[in-house]
Order: sequence, then C-alpha cells, then structure tokens
Amino acid sequence: MWTDEQIKGKILHKLSRLGKFNHSHTAFDNLQKGFPLDVRGRVKGMGKELKKEGILMSKPTSYGEEVSINGMMKDKIIYYINKFLEME
Repeated sequence: MWTDEQIKGKILHKLSRLGKFNHSHTAFDNLQKGFPLDVRGRVKGMGKELKKEGILMSKPTSYGEEVSINGMMKDKIIYYINKFLEME
C-alpha cells in the first residue's frame, strides 16, 4: 500500500528526472502516468497538496494547468523522494 509521502516522492522523483524545475513545465494531468492503476486516483490529490506546500508551482495555460518543481524547496523535495526510494 502506497503512503501519501511515497506518492508525493514518486511525483517529485519523476519530475526531477525529467528536469521539470522552475521554468520547465509539464501538464498536471501527466502526473498520474506511471503509477499503478489502483493508486492513480490519489495522485491528483497529492499533486494538489504539493502545490499547497509550495513544492510544485502552477502555471495556468489556455490548454490546461502546467506544473514544475520549486527548486527553493530542496530539503522537502529530497525528503519525499527518499520516502519513495525506500520502498523499492
């Protein structure tokens, strides 16, 4: 069973591998890709929580919401990624 912290960690791990920091964005709807089907329903909620925490930055566009990682939140980002990596 995935914990909330592990889901947040996988989201951040994926975005960091893709280089989605500050001015490089990806669609918010893409966050759930790569997750098991039984977890995908919780991914959007965790994405919204990451935005509230200031870890993900949102950029509204005419075709939908885009997000990127706030590089200033390094400690929290590393914490969540480590929680995800511990489960593997």
